[in-house]
This record gives sequence, structure tokens and C-alpha cells, in this order.
Amino acid sequence: MSTEIQQRLLNDYQRDFPLVTMPYAKLAADLGLAENEVLEHLAALKEAGSVSRVGAVLRPGSVGAGTLASLQVPESQLQKVAQIVNDQQYVNHNYQREHDLNMWFVVTAPDRATVTAVLQDIERQSGLKVLDLPMVRDYFIDLGFDLTGRDNRTTTCRANFNQAMLESRDHDLLQELEKGLALTSRPWALLADAAQMTETAVLARLKYLQDQDIIRRLGVIVRHHELGYNANAMTVWQVAPGDVDVMGRKLGALPYVRLCYQRRAHANWPYTLYAMIHGKDRDVVLRQIEDAREACGLQDTPTETLFSVKRFKQTGGRYLKTDQKSDVAAA
Repeated sequence: MSTEIQQRLLNDYQRDFPLVTMPYAKLAADLGLAENEVLEHLAALKEAGSVSRVGAVLRPGSVGAGTLASLQVPESQLQKVAQIVNDQQYVNHNYQREHDLNMWFVVTAPDRATVTAVLQDIERQSGLKVLDLPMVRDYFIDLGFDLTGRDNRTTTCRANFNQAMLESRDHDLLQELEKGLALTSRPWALLADAAQMTETAVLARLKYLQDQDIIRRLGVIVRHHELGYNANAMTVWQVAPGDVDVMGRKLGALPYVRLCYQRRAHANWPYTLYAMIHGKDRDVVLRQIEDAREACGLQDTPTETLFSVKRFKQTGGRYLKTDQKSDVAAA
């Protein structure tokens, strides 16, 4: 199979996936291929682990509830506790990081009560105290990767979000879309059948959800570890509440920042502003962090940098009620 074609599929279609009845045929026309060739390439990329799914990334806070949580785990118990965390279906990311608080995981669920129940169950099983750090607002959250190295994206940030924009049928539609789009000629028709809607209604509704920033990104969801992004740093900054918005917008606008958001401070964790930088070279990432410090005027702001050490789990968020098991990926 052509490496060049696979590179284009990985890079060019991470967002703005065609909302037409035969989207893979549209991709094929763009690439000068037959539709079945595009489907074969995407299937091969999924099999290799480079692609998680073709689907949607939802804007945090637009559907359901979520939090970032952390544990201080004795080295001898890391694998045991990681398995406890991974076994929770609403945990979608779980990483070991370079810090005394060495296990960091994300919970996304239908509501805050479910998030709380997950955290309490992890505490009960592990015997360890969970640090719960819910999001206040996001400045830039995308996790699309420009594999060409140009990375010329712009930051998008809405000041407000109105939950009332969601209708009951949206929950059924998004629940099916969470599973990923089928690699078949008319995937929207299959999605429509599962959500008990017409294909035309599905396409119109997905366009609306994109326009309202409920669907942040629709396209090929890549797995960054498999693409060589192994020097990944979470930087946290103790920014005063009155300055967070200004600093968040500045930090989130930097081209190498993949995630930027405000989280609620904790008595044992005073940091309010978070930025995630994914890179292939640790020294480059460290230089980018220093550049961010200078560019945003954060030289005197208390900060910590937590590089990821090991990936215990990475899968799509489960914002809606589902019995589907999550995939676990170790690295």
C-alpha cells in the first residue's frame, strides 16, 4: 500500500469529514483512487493502530460530564492500580507521568454523578485518594496533528455554551457516532438506521452540531503514540483566577499547544491553567515550553512539567450511556 496515500489520509482528513451520502467516495475522488482502495487503506491503518476510528471529537462540557483525575501510586502497585482504573468503562485515558502524582486519567460520562461514582469506586478498590480536577473552561482542545510539521491552525474558543441546543435525538445520534463510523460505502445510512433517523436528517443534524461547536472535530482520529509522538508534556501553571482567561487565550493560540484549559484548583494542587504539548523529541518540547513561558509572560508563574512515561489506556470518550467495552492500549 502507498505510504504517501496513507500519510494523506492520516493528515488531511482529521477534520471536515465530508457530510455527503458517500464520504469515502469523496475522499477517493480527492486522492485519485477507487472507493474500495480508500476503505482498504483506512482498515489497514486501524489494524496497525495509527487510526483509532473515523468519528467525532466532542467539545468538553457540551455533552455529559468529565474530569481529569490523579493518583499517587507506589511504584510496586502501578500495574495493579492501572488495571483498576482501566477497567472503568468511563475512563478513556490513563497515563503514568513523571511526578509523585504519577497516574493521571480522564473520566467522561453521561453526568457528574457517574463521574463521582467512578472516582469513588477507584478509591475503594485501590485504597488511594483520588485528586479530582474538573474543567472550568477550554481555550483550545483539538488533538488533531499536522503531520507535515507546518501546524498553521488557529485557536477557536467560545465564551459560552448553551446545553439547551441539544435535542433528545442528538443523544441517540452521538451515542452511535461514539462507536466510530463504519468503513463502508454509505456509513451515514448505517448510522441513521442505528439512531432511528433518516440519512438526510443525520447529515443535517451533524452539520448543525458542528456549527454549534458541540462536535469539535469530525474525521480520522489518529493515535499519536503510534505516529511517533512520545515526548508528551502536560504543563500546569498557578495563574491567578483574574488572569486565567488572558493567559489561556495566549497559551492556547501557540501552534505547538494541543490542549489548553482551565481546571479547578485543589488545596493539594494549586494549578489552574493546563497546556499539553505533544512532540517527538523531548528537548524540542522543553524548548517550546520555555518559548511559551516567554511568549505569554509566565516567567514568574509557578509551574510544573509532567512528561508521560507510559500509556495504560487511550480510547474515545464515553459521554453517553453505553455498555460497549473500551479498548485498552499499553505503550
